[in-house]
Amino acid sequence: MNTPIMIINFKAYKKSTGKNGLELALAADKAAKKTGKSIAIAVPAEDIRMIAEHVSIPVLAEHVDDESYGPHTGSIIPEAVKEAGAVGSLINHAEKEISDEEVEITVKKCKELGLITVVCANTKEDSERLSRFKPDFIAVEPPELIGGDISVSSAQPEVVTDTVKLVNEASGVPVLCGAGVKTKEDISKSLELGAKGVLLASGVDKADNPYEKIMELLEGM
Repeated sequence: MNTPIMIINFKAYKKSTGKNGLELALAADKAAKKTGKSIAIAVPAEDIRMIAEHVSIPVLAEHVDDESYGPHTGSIIPEAVKEAGAVGSLINHAEKEISDEEVEITVKKCKELGLITVVCANTKEDSERLSRFKPDFIAVEPPELIGGDISVSSAQPEVVTDTVKLVNEASGVPVLCGAGVKTKEDISKSLELGAKGVLLASGVDKADNPYEKIMELLEGM
C-alpha cells in the first residue's frame, strides 16, 4: 500500500455492512481511480469476499485471531481472510484490543502469509513498544477521540509528532494517525506532523454521500 494513504475502517455500522458496505467500497474504489490517490478499506470478515471481488483497492480484515487451521470455533484466521481476498488486517484496534503477546504472534503469522499488518495503539508509548514487532504500519489512535468530532491532529498534535519520533527511533515503521479525523484539514495536518496517512471511520461511514465525502477528504492528501 503506497503512502500517503487513507484507510477507511467500515466497523459494523448498518451503513457499512452487507450490501451497504459494498456500495461504500465501490465509492472508495471510484474515488481512488478518479484521483490516483491511495485508499484501502478494512471491512467485516463476512463481507471480505463479496467486496474484494468488486474493487481493485486493497481490502483489509478488521481483525484476525492468533490462530491457524484447527478446532477454533468462531476464530477469524489469517489464512481464511487471505483466501477470501484480503491483503492484510488491522490488529489491536481500541474496540478489539488484544495482548502484546497476541499482537506479536498475529503479526508474525500475517507476515508469513504475506499479509499487511496495521497495528493500532492508544498512546505514543504503546506505539513505540508494539512497533518493535515490525508491523507494516502503526496507527496511533487515542481512544477518547475515536468517533468524536475533534481529530487527534488538532486536539493532541504532540501525540502524532511524539509517536513519529519514538517509532522512527525504535523501528522505522510508518505511522498513521486516527481518531476524530473528519476533514481534509485534519488529514493535511496529520501529514504535516509526520504521519504517512490516516485511519478513519465514522466521517465516511456515516456520510450522506460517501463518495463526495471521500473526494473531499482526499484533497487533504
